[in-house]
Amino acid sequence: MIASNPLPHLNTASKHHQPTLYKPKAWAAILLVICFFAVLPVLNLSTPENHAWHVSNYTISLLGKFICFALAALALDLVWGYTGILSLGHGLFFALGGYAHGMYLMRAAKDSSDQLPDFMVFLSFDHYPWYWELTQYAAYAWFLVILVPGAVAFIFGYFAFRSRIKGVYFSIITQALTFAAMLLFFRNETGFGGNNGFTDFKYILGFDITASITRASLYWVSLAALLGALILGRAITQSKLGRVLTAIRDSEGRLRFLGYEPLGFKLFIWTLSAILCGVAGALYVPQVGIINPSEMSPENSIEMVIWVATGGRGSLIGPIVGAATVNGLKTWFTSAFPEYWLFALGFLFVLVTVLLPQGIVGLVQKLMKNFASKGVN
Repeated sequence: MIASNPLPHLNTASKHHQPTLYKPKAWAAILLVICFFAVLPVLNLSTPENHAWHVSNYTISLLGKFICFALAALALDLVWGYTGILSLGHGLFFALGGYAHGMYLMRAAKDSSDQLPDFMVFLSFDHYPWYWELTQYAAYAWFLVILVPGAVAFIFGYFAFRSRIKGVYFSIITQALTFAAMLLFFRNETGFGGNNGFTDFKYILGFDITASITRASLYWVSLAALLGALILGRAITQSKLGRVLTAIRDSEGRLRFLGYEPLGFKLFIWTLSAILCGVAGALYVPQVGIINPSEMSPENSIEMVIWVATGGRGSLIGPIVGAATVNGLKTWFTSAFPEYWLFALGFLFVLVTVLLPQGIVGLVQKLMKNFASKGVN
């Protein structure tokens, strides 16, 4: 018989190591920052271009892309930072969500729902493949955004976790799965656009996708999705479920000894993470205007890991900070010194690993503690 509280050491540990950013004041600050970013599209829409307060369309699109990356990083943090499952294949779920939404956007760009995209005409398709059925409806496309990444993650995770594959072996298998999917989507006969993928989007829900108000709306939806994921992540990590996930990360064998079967817990958080990543990909596609198999490349999945490590895994807010920091540096480097970006990325990863093992958030927490201790003295 299992005791009513079989993990007392975890309860104590979670209170002792509770991050500063979980405190109410910190979350009030987070909401204030989110409100600040929510105002930026208003400045884009309501001020003339030559006004000092004007925010350009480029900035709104760039920040909207960063928000989608932050959502993907947060999804990865739930499985890596809190459960100890290092995935090198989350780019697959991101891309699957993007392709599911892209199918709708491609059909919305045509005068008729039966009119084929240009790449299908070029490849001599005479009708849509069966898996394109009903994708002219936005609601069904968003159902696919949730269903497809979730189903792929559930099936893969069930067999992997049931076989007790973990550690570096699991990471390698996720990378192999992503690479295989990328090769599949590169093939023209799959009906997903081959090398070029999907592009030339024109409308979303009947609105011009390039209009400022449409871009602002996509930005707000992305920001709301990120806030919702933050609240959901906090609810999970502060619950008994969160303590079990932390126990899986710290000592899965001991958890089994206490009478818990980790399979269901790992499968749940793995599938949820994939769905959140798919939602991020679906919101990303209309804002950048393209989705192709390169989004599934192993390099993209590794970059996600770097985002989480840079910001600080196991902190919820850390992956968001990391995604914004790394992609901000990438935007500057690729415009000023494009040939040196990969070197800079590698240097950043080594720097974080050696000097900031807890990431930027860990450094901030350490500085805050030092400041508080000096204030007391």
